[in-house]
Amino acid sequence: MTRPIVTELLPDALPVGKHEMWLHLVDDALGQPVLLPVLAARGARSGPVLGITGAVHGDEVNGIAVVHHLFAKLDPARLSGTLLAIPVANVPAFHQHQRRTPHGFDLNHFFPGVADGNDVQVYAHRLLTRFVSHLDGLLDLHTASRGRANCLYVRANMQAERTARMAYLQRPQIILHNPASDGTLRGAASEMGVPAITVEVGDSSRFQREYIRRSVIGIRSVMKDWAMIRKRPVDLGPEPIVCSRSQWLYTDRGGLLEVLPKVTERVEEGQVIARQSDAFGNRVAEYTAPHAGVIIGRAVDPVAASGARILHLGRPVDGDEPFVRRPHA
Repeated sequence: MTRPIVTELLPDALPVGKHEMWLHLVDDALGQPVLLPVLAARGARSGPVLGITGAVHGDEVNGIAVVHHLFAKLDPARLSGTLLAIPVANVPAFHQHQRRTPHGFDLNHFFPGVADGNDVQVYAHRLLTRFVSHLDGLLDLHTASRGRANCLYVRANMQAERTARMAYLQRPQIILHNPASDGTLRGAASEMGVPAITVEVGDSSRFQREYIRRSVIGIRSVMKDWAMIRKRPVDLGPEPIVCSRSQWLYTDRGGLLEVLPKVTERVEEGQVIARQSDAFGNRVAEYTAPHAGVIIGRAVDPVAASGARILHLGRPVDGDEPFVRRPHA
């Protein structure tokens, strides 16, 4: 099957139906095009343009499967608007089976990029201008980095109506209030006026069937809410834990680390959360929670030098934060 190569994704130019194509973003050092895979579905009726990105970090593959499962059952004849997805946004890192680009850059800290900058800046700029600029909303799919585990959680600005609603409709286990301002794709999209959320779909370098299934349902819930597919009452499932902020906790020495609580588990202030032993098996450190909270993510690799991450601790809301409340089903 020969797929067309395009230099920009123009939703209004697509015929009704499903499409597979390549987006030519940049060239490699041999002058060969670096092509990003694109799936598109143009509906029979007019409507919004919703975008999805996966693998902005090259080893975060759960999002790829989410896109594939979502499109497999999508019927353009019953679709209003357009769904655009780039399942692998960071192709150079994907080829290397690693999070960062071959030069060691984290693409998700370089947005909005620079039109005439270095290679990663140009890549970020073109992804934003040639794809995100045409969207009415963006779901950026990620996972934990290697050696760590995540629950199914969403990072979103919970003080903004549209992003908060998108976050709740994902039906995650945890929602973290996090207005993006750190060079992320989500932050750059928001600065362009495109409401965006980050969906953390479990762990890296593996497919996790249950998280993939739940994420597909969550995206379809957003599409129903936007009247892109048949609108019917949405079962939002269990109430997510909403956190007003979070922090990573780190080791203060090296050794073999055992993290005790699991993801989504609540801990109390002073509770032992991890123990560390030296190479001879002697206990050298014990770490406690600085405050009550919930575990968003945790280290699963026991090899931990000084300053290694232990766990990601969220602080649940106390009811006084000016956050958008969960919508009714």
